[in-house]
Amino acid sequence: MSLPVAQERDRAAEQTQSSPASRSRWVRDLLALTLPAIAGMAVLLGAWEAWIQVADVKPYLMPAPSAVAERLYEDPALFAREGWKTLQEALLGFALGAAVPIALAVLMSQARVLERAFFPIAILIKVTPIVAIAPLLTIWFGFGMMPKVFIVALVVFFPIMVNAVIGFRSVNQNTLALLESLAASRREVFLQLRLPSSLPYLFGAFRVAIPLGIIGAVLAEWFGGDRGLGAVIYVSYSNLDMATTFAGIFSLAIIGLTLFLLTTYIERRVLFWHESTMEDR
Repeated sequence: MSLPVAQERDRAAEQTQSSPASRSRWVRDLLALTLPAIAGMAVLLGAWEAWIQVADVKPYLMPAPSAVAERLYEDPALFAREGWKTLQEALLGFALGAAVPIALAVLMSQARVLERAFFPIAILIKVTPIVAIAPLLTIWFGFGMMPKVFIVALVVFFPIMVNAVIGFRSVNQNTLALLESLAASRREVFLQLRLPSSLPYLFGAFRVAIPLGIIGAVLAEWFGGDRGLGAVIYVSYSNLDMATTFAGIFSLAIIGLTLFLLTTYIERRVLFWHESTMEDR
């Protein structure tokens, strides 16, 4: 796509997005993303409550959703405070775990030799058991936030890097040849072609990596720290307080689902031109 055509497309998109009809469509898109998730959750919780009542399951084995809701209602400040701690760790770790692999992917997309040099290191990071290095990170960096951020970054590193490399290389060859024939620099090729082409792959990686980041933060809290929902779940489980345990799990689910839906919403706004976002309209 030539630069004038791209600029004209961007101007038309800005005018369209600023209109009242476009804002109304944004609201409809947001509802289309959230309402099915809410409905599915309601069905799941209803079936869970019915099974607990019919099977007469003991509370120390599996609490009813009503008991979990009661526990959340009794002390919402606890789960909000600890959930915010876990969210901070997950977001900081995700930012670190996304920035580094994307930077490496940019380099690898420029030369195959760099890809052959860096990919074995990425695979080594992927196959290293987190449970084996989490205690070491705690010893090295203490019980603060730093080791937890590193663990989250390690968890999200590989899927983001793989998708980024594929995205930066998955370009239209005819467009690439056109830019090269116009003597475009590598920077121009990257900004005008490789980066836009990689966005669907990057957002796909983000949607996978964000829930993994939440899991990584909880795992890190189990090994080193007395804050966060991971610590709440660990302590309550040790005391057979299943209502608190599942309240913590439910809080994590809400955080993960919210981040996932937010990422999906941003993806649809950024990639309004891509066929992956047009199928649902």
